[in-house]
Amino acid sequence: MHHGNIPGNVLRSATMLCALGCAFATQPVQAQAFPTKNLQMVVPYTPGGSADLFSRVMAQKLGEMWGRNIIVENRPGASGMIGTELVTNAAPDGYTLLGHTSSYPATASIRAKLPFDPARAIVPVAMTARAPMVIAVHPSVPAKNVKELIAVAKRTPGGLNYGSSGTGGNNHFSGALFGSAAGIKMTHVPYKGISIAVTAVASGEIEVLFSSQAALMPQIQAKRVRILAVTSAKPSTLFPDLPVAAAGGAPGYSYELWWGVFAPAGLSAERLAFINAAANKILATDDMKKVIASQGAEPWPLTPQQLDGLLVREIDRYKKAAQVAGIPAQ
Repeated sequence: MHHGNIPGNVLRSATMLCALGCAFATQPVQAQAFPTKNLQMVVPYTPGGSADLFSRVMAQKLGEMWGRNIIVENRPGASGMIGTELVTNAAPDGYTLLGHTSSYPATASIRAKLPFDPARAIVPVAMTARAPMVIAVHPSVPAKNVKELIAVAKRTPGGLNYGSSGTGGNNHFSGALFGSAAGIKMTHVPYKGISIAVTAVASGEIEVLFSSQAALMPQIQAKRVRILAVTSAKPSTLFPDLPVAAAGGAPGYSYELWWGVFAPAGLSAERLAFINAAANKILATDDMKKVIASQGAEPWPLTPQQLDGLLVREIDRYKKAAQVAGIPAQ
């Protein structure tokens, strides 16, 4: 490369600037050709939830950035496993992506037989958001905090009923783990979706629900449920008025939700880094921050290094949690 008569100090500062600013300079030439056609984002859940919303907005913004369309396809069924299996069979070229949530490792950890290796058949490409869950009770439950909730549960014959969007999902795991940390018996009542479980706690059909704030929001505003605590290990800036559940008599208890973008295993490191950098850039925009905040969550940008092995670790963590909480294999 011939620089002619450009002074050395100008060259040096240009090189330095590029090292700082030209993220694309670290991308090999073939990565820049990506994407040359439209892409697909599979969402293995029904439309309308946070997973669907985050995947759609991310797909739209990535598409705008790349000058391509990213077609979002909802493929619900088998607690997210049907859409996931579809993606495991796709070419690992970055053109097929998967919008997923932390309910995937939860469910995968208790599935006895799956036609793919849940920890290794897909890889995380970018994280979108994370959030604690909240503990909601029907107003008839005589508890204003977690300590009182535990006392009520202990004196209730057969224990209190807590709902979920299905066996092995986040609501089930967070409730079962809370029960084991607090040393109380509670009865799990699975429903066919979170909105039905939310209606059940608001009508008093069940007493307790561990859920995202987003799913509960209409009932919180209508004052048909009472929120007692957050499930995170530390107080959450998202919910400054709520105490952590662990401090109320459930030592060591914590549970957080996350949402992210995955791809079939075998995706090249270059392409993964390219998609990851684009997604993290979108997470820094005011638009995306607003969308994430609307769901009671916060952006969670991670690097490829931080994502490496994340799913393997998460599934392992949930397997241990299932044993602690006594959730049997399905």
